[in-house]
Amino acid sequence: MSILPQYGLLQLRNSARIYTKDVTESLQLFKKETKNLKVTLFISHHPDELEELDSAINFLKGFGVLLHADWLDKSIPKDKSDATTKQLQQQIRENSKFIFLATETAVQDKWCDWVLRLAATIKKPEDIAVLPIREDFSDYGGAEYLKKHAYIKENDFTAQAYDVKYPNGKEIALSKWFES
Repeated sequence: MSILPQYGLLQLRNSARIYTKDVTESLQLFKKETKNLKVTLFISHHPDELEELDSAINFLKGFGVLLHADWLDKSIPKDKSDATTKQLQQQIRENSKFIFLATETAVQDKWCDWVLRLAATIKKPEDIAVLPIREDFSDYGGAEYLKKHAYIKENDFTAQAYDVKYPNGKEIALSKWFES
């Protein structure tokens, strides 16, 4: 299985641009940089993993997407209330694609799991993908997510190419998934 290791994602981040800003400042900048792009994407992540989020955003921006991350949206309350649920539902619905940044921490987190399940009630299965990230080459603890949802993986034959693999085994290029 060709799951992107965490260090690989960080290498992609570092090769995307020269970083003179801290992670939080870099994350704030991505909203301004993507205003003219066409595919909208809601990215769900664990709130303590900002470096991984920043890396994933820089990786995904290369595919011409406009990203929405819930923690940057001031309209979404920070508590876990009905108002938060309604805002999340609206944002998930308004974005054409949904990606769950599945780090080991996010996979173990009940709130992250709940947001992914919420997305599954709103989006078509083909509009949801998991971006599995692991710290090293050990087994990925989120294997059950890869059986239920499509996931993003490195292409088996082409270096620096990425596919979306569906539970039924079908694979399409990540760029084509964004276009669909």
